Amino acid sequence: MSNEQKIGNYPKPMSFPVMVFWTGLFGGLFWGAIGWLASYLSFTEIRPTVILEPWALGDWKHEWLGSLISIILIGICSVVAAFIYYVALKKFTGFWFGLGYGLVLFAVVFFILNPLFPGIKPFFDLNRDTIITSICIYIVYGIFIGYSINYEYQNNKVQEKEESA
Repeated sequence: MSNEQKIGNYPKPMSFPVMVFWTGLFGGLFWGAIGWLASYLSFTEIRPTVILEPWALGDWKHEWLGSLISIILIGICSVVAAFIYYVALKKFTGFWFGLGYGLVLFAVVFFILNPLFPGIKPFFDLNRDTIITSICIYIVYGIFIGYSINYEYQNNKVQEKEESA
């Protein structure tokens, strides 16, 4: 069988920006749900609904609907974070850059954007469990985003090199 017939049998892969979008969306939804679970199990005092507090009125934002909408909003914000990683760090290999990216995101949310979210106490007023849990969630989120984007980037480079040869 010729090489052209083999290539024709496979579905066309997603474009790289589409893959970054889905990685960011899934990462935000999944790790937002993990954050909700951590708050439900009292590992952290920060609920995902803090993203709604500056903009939404009413007590509904503290109920199940508020949690669901918050996780979806975290997914949308995660798409932006994934594209930032794609633009800035896609060429770097290894999980260390994703880990560092997660720590940078943690610092941005807890130190720079903290005044925007009244549901998050100042960093030094948070209890130890909240800090440790939040850092861990951000680190694993950063590794997920970084490793996924980097893996696809490296895989695309290898495929392009094989196609040109």
